[in-house]
Amino acid sequence: MPKNFALVGAAGYIAPRHMKAIKDTGNTLVAALDINDSVGIIDSYFPDASFFTEFERFDRYLDKLRRSNHGETVDYVSIVSPNYLHDAHTRFALRSDADAICEKPLVLNPWNIDGLKEIERDTGRRVNTILQLRLHPSITALRDAIANSNDNKKYEVDLTYITSRGKWYLHSWKGNEQKSGGIATNIGVHFYDMLHFVFGKLQNNVVHYKSDIKSAGYLEYEKARVRWFLSIDYNDIPDQVKKSGQRTYRSITCNGEEIEFSGGFTDLHTVSYQEILAGRGFGLEDNRVAITTVADIRNNLAIGLKGDYHPFLRNIQSN
Repeated sequence: MPKNFALVGAAGYIAPRHMKAIKDTGNTLVAALDINDSVGIIDSYFPDASFFTEFERFDRYLDKLRRSNHGETVDYVSIVSPNYLHDAHTRFALRSDADAICEKPLVLNPWNIDGLKEIERDTGRRVNTILQLRLHPSITALRDAIANSNDNKKYEVDLTYITSRGKWYLHSWKGNEQKSGGIATNIGVHFYDMLHFVFGKLQNNVVHYKSDIKSAGYLEYEKARVRWFLSIDYNDIPDQVKKSGQRTYRSITCNGEEIEFSGGFTDLHTVSYQEILAGRGFGLEDNRVAITTVADIRNNLAIGLKGDYHPFLRNIQSN
């Protein structure tokens, strides 16, 4: 039977992927919320969805649907609001007698996960999260290969992710570390989750460089030593990539060999929804390692010199 969805954060960048996932899985968006009203994208997916710019009216509408018992009760609330609001909106979903589907990062601090677990127990509802890299065929293949390798060696991994952003970025909530969690949280949390998913328990976390627009460091897992570099600075993109007109550069090498996973990202939200609807979604505890990782980076709890510097960072320091 099709499910009814509500969406919090309908004007956000990632919201269309959630709308598409809801439609592709044969379900219905009945209500959407955003303080901004530039949400014409809804017409491409669910033009009949009720839309609200005030949370109080949205809350009242969902409560009305729940009490009316006419088959429009909301089963899931998808949350794509600014990062610092994810915790509150997830709590709202559970208390509205709906399951939650929350975008990355689930929360900004690991102790917020404990609070959500209590509300899950109190309400009997479930928090599902979007950890789409765990569903990427190239990543799952790498994880399986490492799990079946039967050796104790540690792989040498370089992670580089540069997704250039304009001047607007630092003037928005994304540029406010208290609201976004900073670069490592906002654009890196999925990658840290992927590293833990593939290479096992996190053993060491060192920050080599941190600013508003880029960050770099060293992570050690059971089966890997990782040098990582994240940036929103267009100047960091390699020249050969710039010549092709691209403004994003994504690379992961394992023992010097490139892991190809540049394709398939746009469909992973639909795959995530399929898994959630089948009862195989990623829950609260699946997020703990990655959330702890980015919280430690943000709070300067892991600054030091251990681990080799990422090549991109060496280039920055030499300029």
